[in-house]
Parts: sequence; C-alpha cells; structure tokens
Amino acid sequence: MSITKLLGIKYPIFQGGMAQIATAPLVGAVANAGGLGIIGSGGFTADRLREEIQKTKAITDKPFAVNLMLMMKNIPELIEVILEEGVKIVTTGAGTPAPYMETFKENGIIVIPVVPSVKIAKKMEALGVDAIVAEGTEAGGHVGETTTMALLPQVVSAVSIPVIGAGGIADGRGVAAAFALGAQGVQVGTRFLATIECPTHPNFKQAVIEADDTSTTVTGRSLGGPVRSIKNSMIAEFLKLESQNASRDELEKLSMGSLRKAVFEGDAERGSIMAGQICGLCNEITTVEEMITSMFNEAEEVLNQLGKITIVDRERELVLV
Repeated sequence: MSITKLLGIKYPIFQGGMAQIATAPLVGAVANAGGLGIIGSGGFTADRLREEIQKTKAITDKPFAVNLMLMMKNIPELIEVILEEGVKIVTTGAGTPAPYMETFKENGIIVIPVVPSVKIAKKMEALGVDAIVAEGTEAGGHVGETTTMALLPQVVSAVSIPVIGAGGIADGRGVAAAFALGAQGVQVGTRFLATIECPTHPNFKQAVIEADDTSTTVTGRSLGGPVRSIKNSMIAEFLKLESQNASRDELEKLSMGSLRKAVFEGDAERGSIMAGQICGLCNEITTVEEMITSMFNEAEEVLNQLGKITIVDRERELVLV
C-alpha cells in the first residue's frame, strides 16, 4: 500500500515534528494542504499536548500525527492523551518505541519512527512499525552522521516497508531525487520554517531566508546529541567550549532555553535557530499550500523530464582501441 493511501493524505509529504514550532497553526495548514502535519510534542505536558490536538482539530478534519521524543519521562501520559483524542498516526525519535508497540497496535495507531542508520531501520521493521523516515545529516535539529544520498537507498534496500526520505529537501528536485532513491515520500522541516503559517518569530524566519549552504553547523557531538543550527554568537561560543572539553553542565548552561529564545523572542544571536543545510533554497516566505503545491508540480516536471533522458546511447557500439 502506498504511503498516501496508508495515511489518507493527498501528497506524500510529512512536515517535520519540530519541537516548539510544529503546533496547531502549522500542522493544521499542512493537513489542509494535503500533507501530513505532525505536532511536535517535545517538552509538552499531557495537558499541552491535548490542547494542541484539539486546536488542530478545530483547523482541519484531515489526518495529522503526533511526534514523540521517546527520551521524555512523560511518554506514557502523552500516549494516553493520543489514545483519548483519537490520533491515529505517531512518529517517533530519540529512542525505541518497543515498550509501547503493543498499545499502539491494539489501538490501531500507525507508527513511523525517524532513523539515522540502516541498523536502526532494521530493528524498527522487526518491531512491526508501519513505515520509516530515513533522515540524513543535512537536516536541521537533532541529526545522525550519514548523508541522505547515502542513507536513503541503503535503508530502502534493507527493509520491506515504506521509506520516507528526509534531510536536505526543499523543492521538487529534492522530492524527485528521493523517489529516484526508492522513497515513497519525503519529510520536510526547514522549508516549512519559511511559511506564513509557521508560528515562529519573524527574526527566526528571516535568519532562515538569509542563510546559505554554509550557514549551519553541528553542536553537541561531545554530549552524544548532535544538533544542526544556523551559526550565531551563541553557537560559536558553544563550539569553542566543546573544543576545550567543557563539561556537560557548562554547555547546557549556555544553551538552556536557547530554542525558545529564537522561536518566540526572535533572538537570532543567543537563540538556537535549528535549520538544515538546504536553507539556501528557502529564499521566500509563502503559504503552506503554495509551498506544497509548487513542490509537487516541480517534482512531476522533473520526473517527466528524466523520463526523456537517455543515459546510454544504445545505437552506438562500444569500440575498444
């Protein structure tokens, strides 16, 4: 079954479950435009998650999902809210959904983990998940080490369930490339940051628009949790401390609350503007609907053009001299 039929969506595009950003205004807009909107529950209490689910329901009657960051201690409470509110699609990250799979399956919930490696993809398939998002290191936020170009085809070859490509996708060419590598769809985060419905401070959106292909860097490798963000004075200080083998407490003190500073206060220098390497293609603010429609129109054009390209001239004979 195709990913669109499985989820009941028009376009095979997931909106990344970005913490503190992927809330009802964005999620509802993505769902109404035909994609899969995903509420980012990272840092939420059970009451806050219920509030966002209900706000999203007021915006759309289309399917949407909740992303669960599984290292959070209140995951059982969040799952209870998901069950009570009737959400039928869950994406997961930062841990294994194994302890909750029985509950998910008993309640007819579709489970789609985000993975950074073939090894983890195989483990997730063995658990009985329904699909996999293979996310390359080009993505914003928490990342692995393998690029999308290398990761995606290897995951597709390793599992038999649908695979969604993520990391470094912002236009129709990226969608076409993901399909060429065997994906059934794409997950996009950074491009959604440059939309009218994205509930971030204008300074945050402007930083994304002004960024280019070299504007991001990865921090937190020494902590075991690498994160890709746009470079600024806080990020430079963090990297300097990391190079000096600073303690976890020193690094966490510097970065505490930095995402909130960027998202809600618009602090582009001391906040953490999590975004991917594809920023250079995110050069205008559009509506979510305009973004998704143009992306898939372009993807169709690209794939049609590729169908007319001849890689090998079969009319010529190979002559060895």
